[in-house]
Amino acid sequence: MKLRLCTLAVFLLLWAAPAFSQGCAMCYASAKGTSKEGQNAINRAVLVLLLPPVGFMTLGAGMAVRYSQKRDKENK
Repeated sequence: MKLRLCTLAVFLLLWAAPAFSQGCAMCYASAKGTSKEGQNAINRAVLVLLLPPVGFMTLGAGMAVRYSQKRDKENK
């Protein structure tokens, strides 16, 4: 089981690797051309936009694990 999980994790990491090089050249150039305060603002904005989806996914995964544990206890 652990081998399958490790294989899946490696496969997903390798599959997602091309996405890291998909940065928009125009966006990158305009962000690099801004002042240091502007770059910091962009970094904060990215984090602010990232927090809700990560929070919802964490909450959903936590609820799923909790539900599955509760269901497993009831079936024993």
